[in-house]
Amino acid sequence: MSEFFKSIPNIKFEGTDSKNPFAFKHYNPQEIVMGKTMADHMRFGVAYWHTFKGGGADPFGPGTMIRPWDDSSDEMEVAEMTMRAAFEFFTKLGVGFWCFHDRDIAPEADNLAETNKRLDKIVDLAEKLQKDTGVKLLWGTTNAFAHRRFMSGASTNPSPEVFAYAASQVKKAMEVTHRLGGQGYTFWGGREGYETLLNTDLKRELEHLAAFLHMAVDYKKKIGFTGQFYIEPKPKEPTKHQYDFDAAGVYGFLIKNGLEKDFKLNIEANHATLAGHTFHHELEFCTANGILGSVDANRGDYLLGWDTDQFPTDINDTTLAMYTILRSGGFTTGGLNFDAKVRRQSTDIDDLFFAHIGAMDAFARGLKNAAKMIQDGALADMVKQRYSGWDMGIGAEIENGKMGFDELEAYSIKNGEPNIKSGRQELFENVLNEYV
Repeated sequence: MSEFFKSIPNIKFEGTDSKNPFAFKHYNPQEIVMGKTMADHMRFGVAYWHTFKGGGADPFGPGTMIRPWDDSSDEMEVAEMTMRAAFEFFTKLGVGFWCFHDRDIAPEADNLAETNKRLDKIVDLAEKLQKDTGVKLLWGTTNAFAHRRFMSGASTNPSPEVFAYAASQVKKAMEVTHRLGGQGYTFWGGREGYETLLNTDLKRELEHLAAFLHMAVDYKKKIGFTGQFYIEPKPKEPTKHQYDFDAAGVYGFLIKNGLEKDFKLNIEANHATLAGHTFHHELEFCTANGILGSVDANRGDYLLGWDTDQFPTDINDTTLAMYTILRSGGFTTGGLNFDAKVRRQSTDIDDLFFAHIGAMDAFARGLKNAAKMIQDGALADMVKQRYSGWDMGIGAEIENGKMGFDELEAYSIKNGEPNIKSGRQELFENVLNEYV
């Protein structure tokens, strides 16, 4: 099968003493942590769009990367070579999953019918390669944001014709995701928002978005697709404001429109940063509300104001992420998809391996740190103690609905000024650092 990465061996676990850059130092897929293998805990996936279609372009210049699978003037030949390169990469890296947009894997033609034929042809190849390698599809999605027809949005576009085109594209993408055994399907509103409210009917656009998602739910049932639906929050860029701003905003939208039982969230670390939150915050909000589905594992640059999609290497972040994920019961249909791209100056194909190896090692360290934190229970005990007043007396009565304003006023008059307890933030941070 090897053709594009001939000089690179299969990546193996060699331990912390290894100096081999093509080896895992911490990620041992078969190592048991809290009753499950590392591979089962983290369910690593590779993002097709960045790893195989990203060329290193940025807002100030074109791509810098020359890839061997792009060496043809025939678009479909390039698509086939890219798919073969991808599965060679998945196999050598040792990941169990991949993710794609429809337009990543097959180029558009002059009309939708021909575009769908192209997509079917590439999906034929993907289906064969999945069978040959055992690599599975974590989730599929639709690129309804790059083409000029979507410059004013897809399901929120002022034009019903564009709405119809987006629905047709999502319909097909759901079908091929189902065919490939995808364990989920992600909705990411790349341009579902506005540049200015002066030309925007915000209420109508949100109603159209809800109608679109209800149609998707109906079609999912019609074709018998049992994978999980995800929405991926992002606050801005390229639009001034996107309707799927953050986890809380998406959850409120789902509840308002009766969609909360049909969708979970795909949380991206860099999108949390753009929303003014931490990755940890977005994960905690989701687990608190039972809506965490999957994760796009990357990071942003706090000194830059856009979606840099860097590979995650911060052990503090990976530890807190896995601490939250483990305490919520872990992944079921979702996983850790590396929605990340090598830097514009990292032009060699070797760099694709170095980036993924480092990120997988970072999450392996985070997993082991989080497991130790849970097993020791130090942080959990400190939090429990901080809220212990709610486990008895007036706290328990409030939570059980036995107290109203009259009763609480009488209690406060009788007992006077409440006792103030320290939040001990510095101590909590010190305890975390003992594990990281």
